[in-house]
Amino acid sequence: MASLGDLLMSETLPTQPAEQDQIQLSEEEASELVKELTHQLHAGDLPKADAEQIQKMVAGLGDKRGLMRLKFAESLGQVGRSAVPALCHALRHHHNVTVRRAAAKTLTLIADPSALDDLLHALLTDADPVVQGSAVGAMVVIGAEAVDGLLNVLSNPESTQMQLGMASWGLSFVGARAPERLREAASSSNAEIRTAAIAALGDQIQALGDDNARELLIGALNDDAADVRAEASTLLGKLHDATWAEPLLSPKLSDPVAQVRKNAALALMKLEAVGATPLLQQLAESESDPGVQAVFRLAINQLNPDD
Repeated sequence: MASLGDLLMSETLPTQPAEQDQIQLSEEEASELVKELTHQLHAGDLPKADAEQIQKMVAGLGDKRGLMRLKFAESLGQVGRSAVPALCHALRHHHNVTVRRAAAKTLTLIADPSALDDLLHALLTDADPVVQGSAVGAMVVIGAEAVDGLLNVLSNPESTQMQLGMASWGLSFVGARAPERLREAASSSNAEIRTAAIAALGDQIQALGDDNARELLIGALNDDAADVRAEASTLLGKLHDATWAEPLLSPKLSDPVAQVRKNAALALMKLEAVGATPLLQQLAESESDPGVQAVFRLAINQLNPDD
């Protein structure tokens, strides 16, 4: 993941927050302000946190020079929570996409939960994919409190594929920092939320050795919702443990829902579970769905390329 500095360098509520949209800094004014802020930081002093100074720093996030944007972002990060309202206002309302991008990335430095609503709003409504992705990055840094918002994106049928992908990425990172919250979501009464949470359990199982997460995954294979069973089958194929996964996946090859059967076969193929070949061959002969049958035969050929 690129650093804040790399991203800022590469990119071509205070009193009356709307005023910040009207502030325009000339290059000379921006350079002078950066010189002052840099001197304060080198001296070990926090930048001034009055509303006018914060608004000027936020305006500086739109500077054409990457180094200037970076200095303003660092200074706002040092200001901390006092800068959050102005940054959130810019994230929601600023006409300059460079400012919106930098505002989201600067909120990553502060990691204040009070910004979550504005970050989620940016993910769902901003037309710029960099703003969307940076908003998710800031949510990830905030941690457990971001889980509900990300899950809501994943369970919303109106979310775009890009939003779904970003939210899934974010949830996978947050889940490692908030395992209890993710385990709760995996037991939700909402099938869409269960599906999203199961998909994000991989790090907890593989990197953290979370036995509770393993049990949730096993249970998800028999969930009433086919989407949950399908997602659980896919996840098993990503965990690089064929000995554990093969006996769990084999029954899913006879699941009443075609997508589950497909996912189970693909997972066995990914795991190189050669021992599943006889069952795949048997079921391929009796499979009535042409699409599933094609997947079964693909898995058989991949597992036994010489046959």
